[in-house]
Amino acid sequence: MNAPDVLCLNCGSSSLKFSLYAMQAAGESLRHEGSVEGIGLEGGRLEIFDGIEKAHAEVSDGSSDHGAALKRILDALRERGCSTFAAAGHRVVHGGPDRSGPARIDSLLLDELRARVPTAPLHLPQELLVIDAMADRWPDLPQVACFDTAFHRRLPEAAQRFPLPRKLFDDGVRRYGYHGLSYEFVVETLAEASRGRVIIAHLGHGSSLVALQDGRPVDTTMGFTPTGGVMMATRSGDLDPGVLLQLLRRPGWDRERIDRLVNREAGLLGVSGSSADMRRLLELRRSDARADQAVSMFCRSVRKAIGALASELGGLDLLVFTGGIGERAAPVRDEICRGLAYLGVRSSGAEAPADPDRTGVGVRVIETQENRIIARRTWSLVFGPGAQGTSAALP
Repeated sequence: MNAPDVLCLNCGSSSLKFSLYAMQAAGESLRHEGSVEGIGLEGGRLEIFDGIEKAHAEVSDGSSDHGAALKRILDALRERGCSTFAAAGHRVVHGGPDRSGPARIDSLLLDELRARVPTAPLHLPQELLVIDAMADRWPDLPQVACFDTAFHRRLPEAAQRFPLPRKLFDDGVRRYGYHGLSYEFVVETLAEASRGRVIIAHLGHGSSLVALQDGRPVDTTMGFTPTGGVMMATRSGDLDPGVLLQLLRRPGWDRERIDRLVNREAGLLGVSGSSADMRRLLELRRSDARADQAVSMFCRSVRKAIGALASELGGLDLLVFTGGIGERAAPVRDEICRGLAYLGVRSSGAEAPADPDRTGVGVRVIETQENRIIARRTWSLVFGPGAQGTSAALP
């Protein structure tokens, strides 16, 4: 009998990434992966890769929302002979203060997630739409929420608290941390190398860093929402609260306008005035002073965060880069590492990731695979270790 498949779904604000894994006793095997990009925009497209031979297909796609994008993905998988799944796992950006692991999706959990939409407005609405669309098409399929915040529930309380009245912490105003699925994958990949003092920098459209002591999170940069922390593609990162209060006093500036500013108009895009894409900014930086400044500010923001997290750890043994920028933008890695010699970090090299330095801090680049973690967690929760899953056909 063929190994049962787990479908993994990962929502962005205008994208839906997917992976299909065959689950076997020896581990998961990738069958297909891809994404629908530009959802609701002109020029949208569907890409799908064969996980074995890496055969690639790309077609134009006019999906109006994430529900329509899911239908297009399921149809594309059916065309490739994949019409039976054992379960579906979803990356869910926010699980709240009490979710320290994955959870089966039911009506109670959905109500809980809907109440959290204001905390993660860029992601949760789309994630809920995809969950509902999957349930409408296949109501009996087990669905699992894998929370990006769960990894950070082990943070010390002092790291979770803001310097605010204690009642607000009890009401849920606390540091949640994000990119937890990415961090889980990196920690599992590092295995014994995660022992000691480790900082992982997940740098992409959204960026954050986490400090680990023997694999356990000690502190992280993102806070109550994914807007906080270091400078990002279109998000501001940490700001003086007085800036926002001052803007709110201006005519025409309300909560919605502030939300748009800090989440969609700031960061690399806001400083450069031209692009949120690090690849494009690196191309422009020699001829465009604003692009150069945006890249420099991003590197400075990450470098400052590394210094702060290292002080919390009392030093540093290993620095890991992951995420789209962290994995592929070697000049950015190199610029971040310059100036960290006092920690024992040497330049990561502009052409290739560095091997660990036996006499200093190791610098590694690891390609994150959040969907592989989603597949593992979904399979374990639904079927348990060693279980023989059953598959049901899509209608």
